[in-house]
Amino acid sequence: MSPLPNWHPLVVHFPIALILSATALLLAARLLRSESWAASAATVGTWNLCLGAVAALFALATGLSAVLDLDVSAAARQAISSHLKWAMFTTLLLLLLAVWRGAGSASRSRPSWIFLIVLIAASAALSFTGYRGGKNVYEYGVGVKKIAARPFEAPRGVSNEAGCPYCTGMEPV
Repeated sequence: MSPLPNWHPLVVHFPIALILSATALLLAARLLRSESWAASAATVGTWNLCLGAVAALFALATGLSAVLDLDVSAAARQAISSHLKWAMFTTLLLLLLAVWRGAGSASRSRPSWIFLIVLIAASAALSFTGYRGGKNVYEYGVGVKKIAARPFEAPRGVSNEAGCPYCTGMEPV
């Protein structure tokens, strides 16, 4: 059993939200005319970027932990491998961007266009990584536990021979 069971689906949403909002805020900081608004957007965007990069590390760790116990088909294993490669690339890129922004400039300063282009590319990579992860779940059923279906049991005193008495008058689907 992995040390962090079922944490990955919860954790992955934090870097997505933080990085995409950081991208919007830092782009706004570059484009806003008001210095005070731009400084506020740059500060919050920088914090979101740094927190999002750390959250991406946690998402990668929980994802690697979740892969340890999987027993899936070859096609699903290939899809997981692709998702994992994108996740490692994206996490590294986000960490480098966080260091560039967090340690390389004042948090209130406007980001450069080069930085923003790389950040937008990293956001696109993060979105694609999330898309691949969603595909793993919805197309291959990765991480989804199969449960046995129970037959319908009618309440005491109600006959179930003619079908569900609660569905009388409903059109079949």
